[in-house]
Amino acid sequence: MNPSPLTPPLAQSLPVSTTMHGDTRVDEFSWLRERDNPDVIAYIAAENAFTEESLAHLAPLRSGLFNEIKSRIVETDMSVPVRRGPYWYYSRTVEDLNYPIFCRRPFENESIPPLVIEATQQEEILFDENIGAEGHDFYSVGIVSTSPDHMVLAIAVDTVGNERHELTFRRLDGQENPPEVIRDVAYGFAWSNDSATVFYTRIDEAWRPFQLWRHRIGTDPDTDVLVLEEPDARFNIGLGRTRDEQVLVVTSSSSTTTETYFLAADNPEADLEILCPRINGVEHSVEHLTTKQGEQWWLRLTNQDGAEDFRLDASPHSQGAPDWKTVIAHRPKVRLEGIDTFATFLVLSERENAETQLRIIPFTDDRQFLGDDLTEKSWVIVADEQPQTTWIGQNAENDTEVLRICQDSLVMPHTVSQISLASKEVTILKQQEIPGGYNPNDYVTYRSWATGADGAKIPLSIVHLRSLLGPEGVPGDAPLTPAPCLLYGYGSYEISIDPSFSTARMSLLERGVVFVIAHIRGGGELGRHWYDQGRLSQKTNTFDDFIAAADHLIERGVTTPDQLAARGGSAGGLLVGAVANRGPDRFCALLAEVPFVDALNSMLDPSLPLTVGEYEEWGNPSDDEEAYQTIRSYSPYENIVGKNPDGSPHRYPPLLITAGLNDTRVGYWEPAKFVARLRSLNIENPVLLRTEMGAGHGGPSGRYDSWKDEAYVLSWLLEQLEVATA
Repeated sequence: MNPSPLTPPLAQSLPVSTTMHGDTRVDEFSWLRERDNPDVIAYIAAENAFTEESLAHLAPLRSGLFNEIKSRIVETDMSVPVRRGPYWYYSRTVEDLNYPIFCRRPFENESIPPLVIEATQQEEILFDENIGAEGHDFYSVGIVSTSPDHMVLAIAVDTVGNERHELTFRRLDGQENPPEVIRDVAYGFAWSNDSATVFYTRIDEAWRPFQLWRHRIGTDPDTDVLVLEEPDARFNIGLGRTRDEQVLVVTSSSSTTTETYFLAADNPEADLEILCPRINGVEHSVEHLTTKQGEQWWLRLTNQDGAEDFRLDASPHSQGAPDWKTVIAHRPKVRLEGIDTFATFLVLSERENAETQLRIIPFTDDRQFLGDDLTEKSWVIVADEQPQTTWIGQNAENDTEVLRICQDSLVMPHTVSQISLASKEVTILKQQEIPGGYNPNDYVTYRSWATGADGAKIPLSIVHLRSLLGPEGVPGDAPLTPAPCLLYGYGSYEISIDPSFSTARMSLLERGVVFVIAHIRGGGELGRHWYDQGRLSQKTNTFDDFIAAADHLIERGVTTPDQLAARGGSAGGLLVGAVANRGPDRFCALLAEVPFVDALNSMLDPSLPLTVGEYEEWGNPSDDEEAYQTIRSYSPYENIVGKNPDGSPHRYPPLLITAGLNDTRVGYWEPAKFVARLRSLNIENPVLLRTEMGAGHGGPSGRYDSWKDEAYVLSWLLEQLEVATA
């Protein structure tokens, strides 16, 4: 623990009263939103200085943890190459360099991709991020895409951390690079088949991708053509080119509604055609299929007509409106999350009982789409053990006889495999190497189920050293004696936090810490209903589930309140903030990274990025009094506890809170205000704020900087857990 008390900074209190729906609130720290105010920057700098001074004694541990993390990573490495036409494309990293290098080499009819790390005469370096990053404190690539003829590379970069990219092009055939720079570009991007025309999305003042533009390579961006503009602030535009290279698919979607257009990839100047019109509350995702016989089909996953966990529809691609026929009916509790189409098979990404799986549907001709149920012809790729995560890898070629998949778990390093569709034989192409050796049998991982306040069963994914078990212990048993534990959660946007391998996490596990993921409501682990039960008016289920998970671990003897820490980021930071107010007695430490802790004020301000687009997630507190009261009941900033029932000052568990000054998703002022109010109510609240002054929502951009950042928070966690820090 910190050996000497320090004086924390106190933000100036400038109360501002607002009244909404008859409810008057006072905000003493709203002025912290004024980024151009020198006093704001001075306060944030003072908080950073206080945090650095408070944790200076952890510098040796931080350095040791950084070296541990680095020692478990092959610093000079390469990705598994992906074939695109006449080339293998891949990226590689070099020791002591922060960023990847994008490369390619000729395809020479290899059945297994070449996995040679060293540069060869055959290798062509397309883009070295390390060169691009020179002179920048932050550097993030949002788009890197080669043209269909493999002669032009499109690159979009963000050098601030605000996710507004500059799009440029470079020739790969030795000709002079096009001079144009296109600004304020989002992530959506696609090439037309002429390799001279691109489509991109632009961001508005609220950071919403609201426009689709067409650009001709080598021309002035001022002459670009606006193809589509979305006036509804709830909707975002996205696009992509299908694997069969026949069409560009354009979507305009909110959290609950989708509209889809398409355009022939051979005819970039044609008008967009509507494929699936907008129906309020109906979502869908569309893929285009060209069979080996040349027949073309549309495939659509949709929740239309009450298909809560989605069904699969198919229609021939012909003139006029599609004629949809359901080919895989809705199966309750089997969530269809994605579809990938190939010339001779389909791949469905499914989720059942909190586990992921891939369903392969082979076909010999397109007439099979007229069958009653495609699942009768399918087979499934599942995990060897549970909990484990399986997902489709990079598969660029439409006509292929093999499928690339990825798998990992809390104990199994990331593994890329190739499956023969004919024989179902699995070939491991690459498994993440852990220098110095790693034995997964030294650890145990298992699934446990907590019981929520309303009786819901909440899945937990758990991992720890096998040696924590007694001599007769088996996976699933509690440790022989309660152990230090870190509980992680998210619980929003139907995002599933699936079990995955982490070399940084090994620094906790090797010290005897139990790591647990709480798959709480608001996420998508158990299907659409799991998400619906953790949003809007039912959002408090998310926080109650997390507290129930903590209680479950304590009751089973896995840990104790004096040994249990919690971690979450962004919406998971909202979770940690809410739990700090609702159930702090379960925890000895709370780590909230870029936390959405001023939820009510942010959702009342439609000028902020994401606010209007997230009314369907949180509710619209401006127009809906019930939504206002719901958000007010859990928003961490509004519910900070100042006094205990006996009138004494309430003291929170130790909190470490992080922020990014350039964050456009969660404003830096949210964590700053939260910390300021905590301190104003009790100067002895042990809270620290650390703001990255040159980064955004994702933190530092370079890999070495991100490892140092992780070592920073792990050192604090280990101290709070009172784990040996050597």
